[in-house]
Amino acid sequence: MKDGKTYMAKPSNIDRKWVVIDAKDKVLGRLAGQIANILRGKHKPQFTPHMDTGDFVIVVNAEKVLLTGKKREQKVYRRHTGYPGGLRVTSVDRMLETRPEEVIRKTVWGMLPKNKLSRQQLTKLKVYAGPDHPHAAQMPEPLEVEEAVK
Repeated sequence: MKDGKTYMAKPSNIDRKWVVIDAKDKVLGRLAGQIANILRGKHKPQFTPHMDTGDFVIVVNAEKVLLTGKKREQKVYRRHTGYPGGLRVTSVDRMLETRPEEVIRKTVWGMLPKNKLSRQQLTKLKVYAGPDHPHAAQMPEPLEVEEAVK
């Protein structure tokens, strides 16, 4: 960078990698925050807020993620069918039994900005309940997410 100009990434200069993260025994919120940063591209020096510069993220072992405190019993997901009295409430414990991929996807979604770009970035997130994934052809690099200092 010369002349003190701000760098703006161009679509042709974006280099996307695939990373695989093992969610086993990781705290859900801390894991989701780091995944959101990778999806946005904030870990790269070429980060540009109005462009999708992030990498693809594969999360395996979603069913073995940890929740702190009493969240397993108390946290609930709400959705509405659109009909009168159509509020449906599902506990996070039940959601982890039936659809553990959705728990991570919804948590990461909550940590992304609410705009069209974040919807595009969320499509680069692939979550699987077990240890296997079908993206071996992309040669994903294993990424160890750091734990917060206790």
